Amino acid sequence: MAKIKNVFFCKECGNESPKWIGHCPGCGAWNSYVEESVVVGRKDRNDNKKSTITKSEPVNIQNISNIKESRIDLGYEEFNRVLGGGLVPGSLILLGGEPGIGKSTLLLQTALKLRNKKILYVSGEESAQQIKMRAERIGIVNQDCLILTETNTSEIITHFENTKPDIVIIDSIQTLESSYIDASAGSISQIRETAAEINKVAKSNNVPTFLIGHITKDGSIAGPKILEHIVDTVIQFEGDRHYGFRILRTIKNRFGSSSELGIFEMNSNGLREVSNPSEILLSQRDEEVSGISIAAMVEGLRPMMIETQALVSTAAYGTPQRSCTGFDTRRLNMLLAVLEKRAGFRLSTKDVFLNIAGGLRVDDPAIDLAVVASILSSNEDIAINRRYAFAAEIGLSGEVRSVNRIETRIAEADKLGMEKIFISKYNYKGIDTSKYNVEIVPLATISDLIYNMSL
Repeated sequence: MAKIKNVFFCKECGNESPKWIGHCPGCGAWNSYVEESVVVGRKDRNDNKKSTITKSEPVNIQNISNIKESRIDLGYEEFNRVLGGGLVPGSLILLGGEPGIGKSTLLLQTALKLRNKKILYVSGEESAQQIKMRAERIGIVNQDCLILTETNTSEIITHFENTKPDIVIIDSIQTLESSYIDASAGSISQIRETAAEINKVAKSNNVPTFLIGHITKDGSIAGPKILEHIVDTVIQFEGDRHYGFRILRTIKNRFGSSSELGIFEMNSNGLREVSNPSEILLSQRDEEVSGISIAAMVEGLRPMMIETQALVSTAAYGTPQRSCTGFDTRRLNMLLAVLEKRAGFRLSTKDVFLNIAGGLRVDDPAIDLAVVASILSSNEDIAINRRYAFAAEIGLSGEVRSVNRIETRIAEADKLGMEKIFISKYNYKGIDTSKYNVEIVPLATISDLIYNMSL
């Protein structure tokens, strides 16, 4: 007879313990154990099933045939880029994001757009009528898209084998329940078990499968960390609700680069891919304003120009404010310290506000020079020519350091009609300036920037 007992699971690695412990011996995390109820003595999942034993032998790496997998085109260049060039058969993709950001809309829109592909869309959160209403709003009709409202993994796998789809979408992994574990949906044991079952059936049938995952308040995907280890690709869908742009960012990818980025725009008819984000991220101003500069950044393999806005004002209170949107605050404090120590600007008594236009989160160090230029421009109230671009890192000694893929950044600035681009003199060596119409200005220190900008 089945008996219920309480077991403690680690939220990070899924390690099991009969009692609560503060330090996980599996992954080393502290205070990560949570209590769950499991059933002991249940019928094993392998009962009444044929047991197949397969023997594997070690093979020399030289004897392994290198067969290039044919990728599935999803109909969106932005989506294909993030996945590394398309969807790999048999892969398991986890898509995470905040509630209401557009995860379900993105995958349903992709499923409806694919032609000559049988899609099985499994929803554990919405009814079939709700999905139908969203499909009508998107305005795309696909006769090969099948809708299934189910949360039990055994039933899902049965329909999986009967319909033999080309692509499977599950919304979401936190709603699935396995018959072999007596725990509520969304618990650590359920997420770990259901993900393993879906992964097994996807690999055995060579069918690519999308999993939609919820996130916690700190931005990480809800459930055990082992969920991200099981899947082949982890994608984060980001964006600000006050902006129309949505960022599709790769966190993990076994079949391509893990630093790619795709941009979509949310409108009344669903999501629209943005093929040239530089033109959208640059505001169209009739007159030049101080505190605004253009940075030549690179996300993954993709170059783009982005507007950096700064505002420097006299502190009304004793403690000056430091506020950043889309940029690391600690990095801003470091750049302000360099400007005060190496360039002589008294910024410690002033409020400094920094904003990256478009709602993007930028981690590229090449944006440092543009940040410094916008801060100095706002401090001196001198406008920077909107046809000037910046691409360099700032060191602690005030030197202008080189960055990677500088020719890609110069080519993007040239394509958008920039007049000048300011780079490090260490990047200037070996560049064929005759290929570009944009003037390339090499800088060695912040003093060179101040001299060239007449700040």
